[in-house]
Amino acid sequence: MELRLLRYFVAVAEELHLARAAERLGIDQSPLSRAMRDLEKALGVALFDRSNRQTRLTWAGQVLLVECRRVLTTLDQAIQATKGAAQGYQSYLRIAICDSLAQPRVATLLARSREEEPELGIRVFELPFSQQLKGLHNDLLDIGFALSDAVNDGLVAEPAWSDPLSVIVPTRHPLLAHAQVKLDDALKFPLVLCHPEAASGCHHQIEAVLGGAAVAPKVADRVTSLGVMLTLVGAGYGIGFCIGSQVQTWQRQDIAIRSLAGAPPTLTTYLLRRQGEPSEPMKRFIGRVKGMSPPPDDGLPPITD
Repeated sequence: MELRLLRYFVAVAEELHLARAAERLGIDQSPLSRAMRDLEKALGVALFDRSNRQTRLTWAGQVLLVECRRVLTTLDQAIQATKGAAQGYQSYLRIAICDSLAQPRVATLLARSREEEPELGIRVFELPFSQQLKGLHNDLLDIGFALSDAVNDGLVAEPAWSDPLSVIVPTRHPLLAHAQVKLDDALKFPLVLCHPEAASGCHHQIEAVLGGAAVAPKVADRVTSLGVMLTLVGAGYGIGFCIGSQVQTWQRQDIAIRSLAGAPPTLTTYLLRRQGEPSEPMKRFIGRVKGMSPPPDDGLPPITD
């Protein structure tokens, strides 16, 4: 199968709008639509649910989106490692992040590493938690950042930081009348949540928060990525929960962010790595993670070597 088709599919799956995907790819809409039909025919499965006005991914489509990202990330990793060697980097770290993380924090961490250790090449990949585990086991990654600590044998997960949970709503939503939203008030509306089969730590942490609420949640849909969740929220399917600073990086005009009232629950980010003595570059990188200022009321112990 051509890599071109995989790249096309990722764009359409993330945008859920053929015209926007075509504009993003720099191609006409007609050949893109034809490519998606050809892909569905080649696989023998429906990737998109076109029964309503809004295009949505089927579960098969959501699974393919995860796998396509993994394949394209692996290819990019090989290309970047080769270029890095040619540019004279003496050592490098391969770091994965999940798409629900507070990426401004990650950007600060990477900027500090670049300033303090310019000879260290760092390659960053966006991978779901399950693919991070595989990459660490197969020595395709050195460090992962994810929202789950459910690692298997040979790996360790240590809390790195936590971020307050925010409510994500469509523009012109009733909850926007409040500067802060009570959790029980938010749960009066349908929710778009992480899919449990996506093996996402985001799912487990948010479910733990919702399980302690007085109002039973009404789930409108479950998704495998933050991008799809924001698209469905913007389209009015429901509201969502995630890290507000991460949502702000998307700069979407169809959604708004509200903090939770009171002492808001937090999402914990974990640093994942293989067991055993870390390499010297990894030790220095972990030291920078430990040196990052925690948010107020973090309540988490610092990570240890």
